[in-house]
Amino acid sequence: MFVRCSQCPLRKRNAFRPKTDDEVAFLETLKSEHLRLPAGADIIHPEQNGAELYTLFSGWAFRYKELPDGRRQILSIALPGDLLGLQASLFEKALYGAIALTDVELCLIPRRKLWSIFERMPAFAYDLTWLAAQSEAILDENLLTVGRRSAAERIASLFAGLFKRADALGLVEDRALEFPLTQQHVADALGLSLVHTNKTMARLKSQGFFTLADGKLTIDNPRAMARFAQHFEKELSPRPIL
Repeated sequence: MFVRCSQCPLRKRNAFRPKTDDEVAFLETLKSEHLRLPAGADIIHPEQNGAELYTLFSGWAFRYKELPDGRRQILSIALPGDLLGLQASLFEKALYGAIALTDVELCLIPRRKLWSIFERMPAFAYDLTWLAAQSEAILDENLLTVGRRSAAERIASLFAGLFKRADALGLVEDRALEFPLTQQHVADALGLSLVHTNKTMARLKSQGFFTLADGKLTIDNPRAMARFAQHFEKELSPRPIL
């Protein structure tokens, strides 16, 4: 089923800046498909030619790079409203891969239409630039995490950040979040071994920082966990969505 931008329930959430009727109408000229993919499906292949630009409508996904021997680094985790493929759609070949972590829905904006954003709608061009800068800021934080935080601080930082982002999207209920990340995903995102990840997560749970059961992450005091991780993000303000 094709979801029109004017009927998009995601846009009504407080996490996103409102758009005028004219802006939404322009977006509808850009969107060409509404895709549904199962968990584990490739959204973007590494070194793919002609990768498209997507807005994640529902579900979780992640970007990654992989070494020839199969070791994987998860670069970022995408939640609803996040862009996937901006870099890949501007370059000849994708420099990373993107995979659906859960069943996902995606709004597809063909790369051939990107120039029309800069040509016809400067406000959207600014939004694209803002989102690219935000992505760079997240990667900077991830580099700080992997390079300088302890294993316990890395896990606490990852969980606190994801919980905060998900809460702004209305995905947290009764302090619990549906959490599809496995320990292997956590290890790949934080540059840890699976054994070290397992032991560190068990220690953090025993200290009462969070509970993780039946696929749900519960954090009673996200601020305390963020302080422990020395993860001092600013309060999330409404952001652009394409």
